[in-house]
Amino acid sequence: MRNLTPTTITQAFADYARNAPSERARTLLVSLAGHLHSFVRDNKVTQAEWGAAIDALTRATKFTDDKRNEYILFSDLLGVSSLVDMVNAAPAGTPSSVLGPFHIEGAPELPNGGDLWRGQVGEPLVVSGRVVDQKGAPAKGTVLALWQNAGNGLYAQQDAAQSPTNYHARLTVADDGTFSFSTVRPVSYKVPDDGPAGDMLRVLGRDAWRPAHLHMIVQAPGHAPLITEFFPEDDEHLDGDAVFGVRAGLVLPFGKVTDRAALPANLAARDTLPLPVWTARLDLTLPPA
Repeated sequence: MRNLTPTTITQAFADYARNAPSERARTLLVSLAGHLHSFVRDNKVTQAEWGAAIDALTRATKFTDDKRNEYILFSDLLGVSSLVDMVNAAPAGTPSSVLGPFHIEGAPELPNGGDLWRGQVGEPLVVSGRVVDQKGAPAKGTVLALWQNAGNGLYAQQDAAQSPTNYHARLTVADDGTFSFSTVRPVSYKVPDDGPAGDMLRVLGRDAWRPAHLHMIVQAPGHAPLITEFFPEDDEHLDGDAVFGVRAGLVLPFGKVTDRAALPANLAARDTLPLPVWTARLDLTLPPA
């Protein structure tokens, strides 16, 4: 197309894509280009500024490997990952949240009532709860994929001193929907900020902190997977989560128990956990099928 102008180039892009084999792909990419064009026009982006953006994306490849993805980090820190989650969230049930970069497939099986803490660094935490469907009936056959950081603030993928699956597990709930396990109380931590995504945070005057949280994927027959995370209500970073993952319905009280009789009867470490011990109750309602 000849005689392009700043105001006609967006329509020209759409016209060039008129033969796209996928209408959905065409819609998404034409919309993306249109928003980028508007961004450039509205802000009169200079060649140096756009070059700096391209350079940041180029440098992101140097920080991306099988343990870290700088592009996902950009998505998280820009709020895009969280926004995609929110616009696709089920209208009922336990709220969903962002997946995060440290979930692994094939985590070890953990018996209901099992122990993930095993005397490691940090304060032990007993988690118990129940999974039900929209009618309040037990969600039989539910499997919980669990993962979190260790007491030193690092995930297993970040710490060579931990086993590759430390604090990662799969737990099958009981037929009545109940579950329990012991673990370490998660701690708040900074997302990696030594790459271009961290440079963006500094340019914006933001910090890299995430509040402490427990990750979970809930999978039950007849239901879509629920990807979520839970936060202690006393964490100082709840209102400044770097990746925008906090939801009001996912913030929980963490209390302390001084009597072993108050702990779940099936807890493997019930008689050995040091008292007082932190406890949290997670009652989950699955989204509609």
